[in-house]
Amino acid sequence: MRIANPEDEERTIEEIHRYVELMRGSQINLGLHIFGYPPNEPERLAEYVATAMAYDSYSSPSIKRVIAEAIGLDYDELKKNPLGTTNRFTNRELLEIFHRIAVKSLERLLKGESFEVIAEEIEKFGFKVTEKEKLEETFRKALEGAEKIIECKKEHKGFLKGLSGEYVEPCPSGAITRGKFEILPTGRNFYAVDPRTLPTKAAWRIGVETAEKLLEEYMKKHGKYPESVGQVLWSIDGYKVDGEQIAQILYLIGVRPVWKEDVVAGLEGIPLEDLGRPRIDVLVRISGIVRDTLPNYIYLIDEAIEKVVTLDEPLEMNYIRKHYVEHIKKLIELGKSFEEAQRFARFRVFSAPPGAYGAGVNLAVESSGWKSDEDLAKVWIQWSGYAYGKDTFGVEAYDSLVLSLKEVDVINRNHISDEHDPTNCCYFAHHGGFKAAVDALTGKNAEVVQTDTRDISDTKIVEVKVELERVVRAKLLNERWIEEMKKHGYRGASEFSKKINHLYGWEATTKLVEDWVFDEIAGKYVLDEEMRRWFEEHNPYAIEEIARRLIEAYERGLWETSEELIERLMEVYSEIEGILEESLGEGEVQGGTIEIYTAEDDEHWSENMREVDGIWGLVKND
Repeated sequence: MRIANPEDEERTIEEIHRYVELMRGSQINLGLHIFGYPPNEPERLAEYVATAMAYDSYSSPSIKRVIAEAIGLDYDELKKNPLGTTNRFTNRELLEIFHRIAVKSLERLLKGESFEVIAEEIEKFGFKVTEKEKLEETFRKALEGAEKIIECKKEHKGFLKGLSGEYVEPCPSGAITRGKFEILPTGRNFYAVDPRTLPTKAAWRIGVETAEKLLEEYMKKHGKYPESVGQVLWSIDGYKVDGEQIAQILYLIGVRPVWKEDVVAGLEGIPLEDLGRPRIDVLVRISGIVRDTLPNYIYLIDEAIEKVVTLDEPLEMNYIRKHYVEHIKKLIELGKSFEEAQRFARFRVFSAPPGAYGAGVNLAVESSGWKSDEDLAKVWIQWSGYAYGKDTFGVEAYDSLVLSLKEVDVINRNHISDEHDPTNCCYFAHHGGFKAAVDALTGKNAEVVQTDTRDISDTKIVEVKVELERVVRAKLLNERWIEEMKKHGYRGASEFSKKINHLYGWEATTKLVEDWVFDEIAGKYVLDEEMRRWFEEHNPYAIEEIARRLIEAYERGLWETSEELIERLMEVYSEIEGILEESLGEGEVQGGTIEIYTAEDDEHWSENMREVDGIWGLVKND
């Protein structure tokens, strides 16, 4: 099919190419970490290290950049223009070739060959090395990293020392994909960071860049700035990337850190003429670990809000002040005194109550404890309705949270490494639950995005819908990933089940998982006879959970598919139930009819939800 307008055709080709590049740029884990057994075969170790060094980091350049520069090519230009050609290769092919050169060279070096092998591998593709010094220096660092990975077998010793009350050597934490090989070997007593130094100056630059890209993408789609950006902020931001997301949040507000040497001593407002745009409001949902271990994050955001709400600026150029004024009026109408209203109108940082963790939505989804989007929205609010600030620790503030939710236009989370992905843990509960709350409360279709900082030389804003497809293609439907996970038997099957369950959670909260995804998963994991037999041998509970969750998705209208597929799925599910009942005895299996319930069906739950229901009713239709 051809597109009538050549310019449209070119844009379509570029868009398809960007999508394909995002998929191809995915990094996947080949199996799970086995305690005390790091990879040590040269082939696997070489792939591991080359992948860890694939991106530019604060401390070192990408190994592919070094190879490109060693043969006289501009790495940034190759990335910027992937469809261009250099010699007989497209630039995209060249970037893949550089990775293959890195892997093969490392493999040969690990087998004891000399550094001459690097030039040999490069020359196989018709290039000559013009700069050897930096090339060899980078591969020496790669070899040191490989040696440190092998040393991770010390994990057993470190564990036993800890149990015996002996001294365990300390070490820093961080992300190996950010060039932090000093975190290896594992098995030591890692420490996190000095919170006073966050965000670092390097992280601030990334935060400014990604904030500008976030606003640019929103402006491109909607022709205006978002008035408020929701942020899902986890401790990984501080522990692994030195505060890139807190920097983004501060820059959106329109303030910047003041450093004394490397310590953040305070904040100063950025003048509107320098900012060149309105100050953007934020609503930050922090994790319990941020609350407990990075209190400076809370103080910085609180101080930033406090500074800008008092500025004498036009309300259309200071959305924080605009919302502050509006919220004071509404909070007074809801029964607060003027002083209380002022305080509550400034709250922008929320989390679970002190001592509690999580966003609750995952528990509701996994127990089928919801009937409507509004149910999930209220669960998220109930678990998130506690405000935190410099002089506030876990104050119940459902009214303040709900008022701020009404202003949110786009919800972001930063993605710093493919060590994790949205189908891990309870990302959908925090990020998806946030969207469910905004949409159910306002009728909006709030955007959910991810700031991708895996490669700090190529940061980008990615829609969560696209990110979920990337993970599905790179992992759940990728035969290589599947085969590596299957080597772990029971635990591998459990991993399949968890990821598919979390994918269902994303669909329940955001409606962003397309039907073809569940079609493919049903075919690959449940209807494929060979895969089904593998599950039955290693972990029949996992396939029962997958099949049951797919059926629930269909029955709730979250997945539309053919009647033939559903009939086959039901048949297979009955077979799985029969196998479990045969092995465990009738009545011991969780399966069977899916029972859907809500707070209305549980007196204790209903009592806890009463305050949320009250605020919801007062604010929703206002």
